[in-house]
Amino acid sequence: MTTHCALLIIDVQLVMFDEADPVYQGERLLQKIQVLIARAREAGHSIIYIQHCEGPDSPLERGTQGWDIHPSIAPIAGDLVIEKETPDSFHKTDLHLKLQDNGVKELVLTGMQTEVCVDTTCRRAYSLGYTVNLVQDAHSTWNSKTLQAEQIIAHHNTVLRLFANVVDMENAL
Repeated sequence: MTTHCALLIIDVQLVMFDEADPVYQGERLLQKIQVLIARAREAGHSIIYIQHCEGPDSPLERGTQGWDIHPSIAPIAGDLVIEKETPDSFHKTDLHLKLQDNGVKELVLTGMQTEVCVDTTCRRAYSLGYTVNLVQDAHSTWNSKTLQAEQIIAHHNTVLRLFANVVDMENAL
């Protein structure tokens, strides 16, 4: 699908929704991503899933149940899935090439983990010259030892304004 805009869904995989250690407002996040996917499809934008991979015996080991993209937002025929092994969705992947091949110049970012993969991908996309739109209410993380997830998200929405248009759901896509 050729379009100037793509929705990038970062690391929304089953293990992230483990009841023993659930991501902050996980069900709400899934609902918001479902809306973004519907809007992107309606507008004819590309939808790209980023899928984090780790080594053997990891919860994100390729091919395991935890590694799977969450079924409530699963890709369909025509969607692109890019596997990555680092927080940067562009590093050692063909994401940039695929975006260039399809004439994509603008990215809408959603997913997790706010302070790791969302942050790194946002900054890298900016450095590669993309117009980046971070959906401020559609990315999530976990509490850390020093900050609550809500604080981490708010902080990154402020900091990432240097690299992205930080927009709410109503103004995304």
